[in-house]
Amino acid sequence: MNLENAADSASSAETEREDLSPWFLTLEDIEGRLNWSEFFGNDNPVEIDVGCGRGLFLFNASERNPDVNYLGIEIDFKEGRRGAKRLKKAERPNARVLGGNVHRAFDQLVPKQSVAAVHVYFPDPWWKAKHHKRRVFTEDFTKQIYDVLVPDGHLHGWTDVFDYWELMTGHITDHGGFAERQAPEERIPQHHMDYQTSFERKKRLAGWPIYRGLWQKQPIS
Repeated sequence: MNLENAADSASSAETEREDLSPWFLTLEDIEGRLNWSEFFGNDNPVEIDVGCGRGLFLFNASERNPDVNYLGIEIDFKEGRRGAKRLKKAERPNARVLGGNVHRAFDQLVPKQSVAAVHVYFPDPWWKAKHHKRRVFTEDFTKQIYDVLVPDGHLHGWTDVFDYWELMTGHITDHGGFAERQAPEERIPQHHMDYQTSFERKKRLAGWPIYRGLWQKQPIS
C-alpha cells in the first residue's frame, strides 16, 4: 500500500475515532482555498510545519508564540492525530494538524503568498534509490514553497542525513528565489521536551550531527 492509499484508508476510519476537530482535519474536510482568518479565527501570521509527525514543534512553538498560527501537515494520520490530541488537551487555539499529502495541500488549499514561514524538519530520506522519487523535497516542492510564502517569508530546513542536506540545499540554490540566512546554532536542551522535534531528540541523543538551514524569500531576478 502506498502513502496515498494509506492516507485514504486512514481517512475512511476517522468517523470511528475520537473527534479531534478543529485540531485535526483532513484535506477532504476543506472546501476550496483555506481562509486563514476563518480557519484560525484571527488575522495572525501563519507558519506551516511540513511532516509534523507527533507535533512536538507545533506544541512548543504555539506555546512560545501565541500571536502566530501554526498548521502541521502530516500524511500519516496516526501520527498526526497523536499530535492533535496533545493540542486538544492543552486547548491550544493557534495550532492545527491537517492530514494529507503536502504537495496536494500546497497546490489546492494553501493560498499563494499567505504563509510567513515553512518548516521542513527531518523529512523521510527514503534511502533506497528506487524510492527517491517519494522524497518530499523536490524541484517542484521548492517552487511550491516559494509560491505560498509571503515576500520575505522564511524557509527552515533541518535534516540528519547529509545526502538529503545536499539535495535540499541544491534545489533551493537552483531555484534562485531564496537568500541564505544565519541558521540557528545547536543549543543544549533544558529538558526532554526541549527539542525542535521528537526526531531531533532521538538523533541527538544517538550522537548524530544535525544540518540546519534558514532561507528568506527574495524576488527572482
